[in-house]
Amino acid sequence: MELELTMADFDAEIQKDTPILVDFWASWCGPCRMLAGTIEQIAKESDGSYRVGKVNVDEQPELAERYGVMSIPTLIIFRNGEIINQSVGVVPKGKIMEMLK
Repeated sequence: MELELTMADFDAEIQKDTPILVDFWASWCGPCRMLAGTIEQIAKESDGSYRVGKVNVDEQPELAERYGVMSIPTLIIFRNGEIINQSVGVVPKGKIMEMLK
């Protein structure tokens, strides 16, 4: 299941030891809609070794600004509050899964 992340819970979620894939997206973004099904599938397939969150950049502009998100979709993987991987644009599921390792 994907977590809808906001300013209120974002910091607590990225500080956890379990990696979290965060999808920075917006409802009007065509490429974001293309990637949404893949992100949903990755979330459903999680065996607990990672988590998946989403940040709507229109509703949480402070978070997008904090991480320099200029283009969406942007995927950032955090662990213990640190960025361990990231990509911009539509990427295939295999590449995302590789990023999570």
